[in-house]
Amino acid sequence: MDNDVSAGNVTTAVAGRLALALTLLAFGLGTTGVIHGVGASDTVTVAHYVGGVTLFLVGLLALHDGAAASGAGYVTLGALWFAWAVSDRGPANAAGLFLLLFALVALTLTLTGRDALGRLMYGLLFLSMLVLAVAAFAGSSVLARAGGWTAVASGAVAWYAATAALAHWPTVVSRRAAGRGVTATG
Repeated sequence: MDNDVSAGNVTTAVAGRLALALTLLAFGLGTTGVIHGVGASDTVTVAHYVGGVTLFLVGLLALHDGAAASGAGYVTLGALWFAWAVSDRGPANAAGLFLLLFALVALTLTLTGRDALGRLMYGLLFLSMLVLAVAAFAGSSVLARAGGWTAVASGAVAWYAATAALAHWPTVVSRRAAGRGVTATG
């Protein structure tokens, strides 16, 4: 997604990552069951409007601005979140198939991403959707919670990436921790 940042259009990158962050945090926390009385089904409105509509619109803006990778990613994720929110998800195997397809989209975004935070964010999204798909196929609440926590981690990375772009925080860790001529002893 650094296409947006390098082209000087931080707005779509930040808006897309914030929308994805809010959606993943709500969906992930709902799936984990860590908040009493809040389940995955309670996050449908966030998935529908923030994840579906907002990501789709941000994707269209990114495509208009010439950021093909960001635009395609946000439009596709927006369509998937929208479909997830309005569907009844049917039997467990149907939900598992949907989540598996969602995982494949996230894998594509992971493999084609240019910046490290974007790859990490989409890599965690891929892992989350894959674990949630397996959980749906197997009927495993333990795996579903693990997938939810992975979605929370992905949402946290997306939130940091958006905030870092706005606040001009570091987005990469230097490979050389010590300065020239300085060695660490231990």
